[in-house]
Amino acid sequence: MAESVVAEAQPVMDQRFEQIMERINPQRLLKVVLPPLLGIIVFLGVWQAAAERIDTSLGQFPGPVQVWEQVENLAGEHVRAREKEAAFYERQEARNAKKLAANPDAEVKWRDYTGKPVFLDQIWTSLVTVAAGFVLANLVAIPLGIVCGLSSGIYKAVNPIIQVFKPVSPLAWLPLVTMVVSATYTSEDPMFDKSFLNSAITVALCCLWPTLINTTVGVAGIDRDLVNASRVMSLSPTLHVRKIVLPASMPMIFTGLRLSLATGWMVLIAAEMLAQNPGLGKFVWDEFQNGSSDSLGRIMVAVLAIGFIGFALDRTMLALQGRFNWDKQAVLR
Repeated sequence: MAESVVAEAQPVMDQRFEQIMERINPQRLLKVVLPPLLGIIVFLGVWQAAAERIDTSLGQFPGPVQVWEQVENLAGEHVRAREKEAAFYERQEARNAKKLAANPDAEVKWRDYTGKPVFLDQIWTSLVTVAAGFVLANLVAIPLGIVCGLSSGIYKAVNPIIQVFKPVSPLAWLPLVTMVVSATYTSEDPMFDKSFLNSAITVALCCLWPTLINTTVGVAGIDRDLVNASRVMSLSPTLHVRKIVLPASMPMIFTGLRLSLATGWMVLIAAEMLAQNPGLGKFVWDEFQNGSSDSLGRIMVAVLAIGFIGFALDRTMLALQGRFNWDKQAVLR
């Protein structure tokens, strides 16, 4: 019986194998891989040639080789920091175990490791902060954008506020946010650090507008035939939004989300540098102030990390758009 099952499945397996081989056709693979590979090689060559001709107060501008050396150094610092953290908790656990062995009723203390954050820790801090600000902004932007798109009267009332606050720089928002958070967030046992709230709220204030504007435009531009069909079926307002408005305006909403996330990521780095809040921005500023011979290379590592992370965030939003978009055959870029 097993042989018959295998025999029946063999044609399907052969067909799948042929499909896979067609996808990895050498000529097709070459067309896909060669252009970006050539572009990267040319970029690295131009970068190295330019770096050799630039001398700064901190030394020669770092080329790709020097930057890669700093990547290895930062990775080594991360490994050593994790080893120190593990040793700290081992010593603490051994000390408390010895204390309890001598006196089972003794009070033991557990402390968190407070070592200096390394590069990967700063990346994680920035990612958490931008995610919080992005979510906070779009909890307001998407519902408000839907309402503005459905009602021209509400849009006319809200539009002047959008146009006034949309161009405001994060460097202008940050001092105001810092003072408001310091005045209102006075808990003795705070859930979040004030530095985290300052950065997250600043990000939210700056990345609110692209999603709000794109959502409004997307909802207002829904095909009138869809609106008329909703009226004929006498859909309730909630059902109309769920079945008609959201699916039809999804491409514009996600365009706004992608723009908002990119804006928020740029704003966050600037806010961290200005306020010296933990994150990649603070790492860049600290290295600039450090002024060592390795500082420029480490700053370039941070610059490249910021770019790659921004690219990854955009691709993530694009993948989510493909998942939620009603038209699965639509071309996404």
